[in-house]
Amino acid sequence: MISQLELSRLSGIDRAQISKIEKGKINVTLETIAKLSKALGLQIITLMDLPNNHKMRPFVKWAGGKTQIIDKIKKMLPQKFVNYFEPFVGGGALFLDIAPPKAFINDANKELINAYLCLQNDELYYQLLEKLDEHESKHSEEHYYLIRSMDRLPNFFELPIYQRAARMIYLNKSCFNGLYRVNAQGYFNVPSAKKDKVKTYDSENMERIKDYFSQSDIHISCQDFELAVKQAQAGDFVYFDPPYDVLDNKESFTSYSKESFGKEEQARLARVYKELSLKGVKLMLSNHNTIFINELYKDFNINIVKAKRMINSNANGRGDVEEVIITNY
Repeated sequence: MISQLELSRLSGIDRAQISKIEKGKINVTLETIAKLSKALGLQIITLMDLPNNHKMRPFVKWAGGKTQIIDKIKKMLPQKFVNYFEPFVGGGALFLDIAPPKAFINDANKELINAYLCLQNDELYYQLLEKLDEHESKHSEEHYYLIRSMDRLPNFFELPIYQRAARMIYLNKSCFNGLYRVNAQGYFNVPSAKKDKVKTYDSENMERIKDYFSQSDIHISCQDFELAVKQAQAGDFVYFDPPYDVLDNKESFTSYSKESFGKEEQARLARVYKELSLKGVKLMLSNHNTIFINELYKDFNINIVKAKRMINSNANGRGDVEEVIITNY
């Protein structure tokens, strides 16, 4: 048992404030939770035992998203770690759920990363929401295909990042099955879901995410996964959630960006995993339960979990599949 006085000294938080927190008289910011977790030597998630309706959730639907198995993943997390790395962040289900005070997130999809960058800047954030409101009010089949075609324009990459981020989110919410897919030229090519109305964001959830980003040390990048984890050191935690290996005799979705992620990339990822493990970095990786993946990670702890495939162009292709969660601890 630690006294309020000692906790105040270790955390730098006023003793009176700690007393009010213990009595439930004040709301606790993420910054305060981070200070308390460091002072107590506990992982921040331990102090964030919030009801699900108050937790942050992904603001986009993303292929391979982990929301449905988040509880299974959390049970396998290391008890303690210093910095959090997620080089294939996608929708960020785990990242947003555990809300680490210092994190390095990365993804190959620049349009997705633009959205995360907007959450880190007040001006860009409000411009993003204003643009999303505009897309909602103008939504129609004609508007959908007009916005979808924007990445064919020669000046597309010169547009402000909040416009590109709003486009990505709007298309994600209004396209068929919430699927983000690009062709070999890098053009978004998913058809419309033919919705009469579209809700592009949950304002309370977006505010929680924005507050978290403003109160935490979050580094955002769009680069190769190997570069994204170069800084990881002993005691840090890296969660790899790459495009999955193709299931035997089944279609598998890996077109998050125009670059493919095939067997060679899976093997390169396994090499990076092994190198980080030798450095003392704590590692977790998710993938399909295939013979190839089991062989690549045969020297590590392989846990099999059931998951539902939620994104597939063919409804018959959705259903239970086996995934693996691989750890080095």
